[in-house]
Amino acid sequence: MLKRRLLLAAVACMPMIFAATASAQTLSYADAVTKLADDCGKDIQKLCKGLNLGGGRIADCLQQNADKVSPTCKASLATVFQSITQREHAQTAYRQVCQRDMSKSCSGIKGDGFVLACLVKKEPRVSKECNQVITDAGWR
Repeated sequence: MLKRRLLLAAVACMPMIFAATASAQTLSYADAVTKLADDCGKDIQKLCKGLNLGGGRIADCLQQNADKVSPTCKASLATVFQSITQREHAQTAYRQVCQRDMSKSCSGIKGDGFVLACLVKKEPRVSKECNQVITDAGWR
């Protein structure tokens, strides 16, 4: 559990370390942490052994040792960062993207959760863009 928190903290600082490249469906936070644990655990143990948790120490360590980080870990960091960024953006943008669909298909429904449930239930009648942002946000 502690190792997973450590890896998640490292992910938060990854834009400074590695550029995101490929576009993919968003990962859940749990899947992202598992992927990083699988693909970067050995690098962290080898390059950052003995570091105290918190304060971005693992991210700093990986950045300082970027030339020694395995290609697999670098690729995973880029993929995970891109996916989490896409997920967070979708969660923020969903109300704006889905506004027309909310007015058209779910008018009169109060509460964010109920509106979202309405949009998901009425998926065939909801715009492609709204359906995509709901999926990217991890709500479907």
